[in-house]
Amino acid sequence: MTLAPTKQTESILFTQPTKQDGADMWNLVNETSLDQNSAYKYIMMSEFFADTCIVAKRGHELVGFVTAFRPPNRQDALFIWQIGVKPSEQGNGIASQLLQEMLKRDHNPAINYVEATITPSNGASQALFKKLARDLNTECVSERFFTEELFPGDTHEEELMFRIGPLSS
Repeated sequence: MTLAPTKQTESILFTQPTKQDGADMWNLVNETSLDQNSAYKYIMMSEFFADTCIVAKRGHELVGFVTAFRPPNRQDALFIWQIGVKPSEQGNGIASQLLQEMLKRDHNPAINYVEATITPSNGASQALFKKLARDLNTECVSERFFTEELFPGDTHEEELMFRIGPLSS
């Protein structure tokens, strides 16, 4: 199922990232409250995991992205590492469209499950994944995955594993 574009997203191009997009992804994260990874991570994901990542561009401006990979021991799953949307574009359905467009790609066959870890306080991401499950007419289950004591320091919440699927072909 493809989501109908909203007026705000009609002029957005959804495409596979290139390594040149990595710096823009890093800069976009700096504008948000997302966990910041190194610029190297975004460049590396765009180069070596481009088949499982996607960017959204309005003209030449990057307005959203998804970094993801297929876990080596679960090739039927797509693990979403991070979703970022430019603050001025949030609420326009871009995150949902990024996920939908990525799942439609020919080079992402045999994906039966979409997974992500989400903190209990991140209601927006939880709602996004529950909506994706509804749109795909499948289940979304969550369970404790990375507990607080695994993280150094006192500042990181536990991460719940959200699993959507099975997906129909």
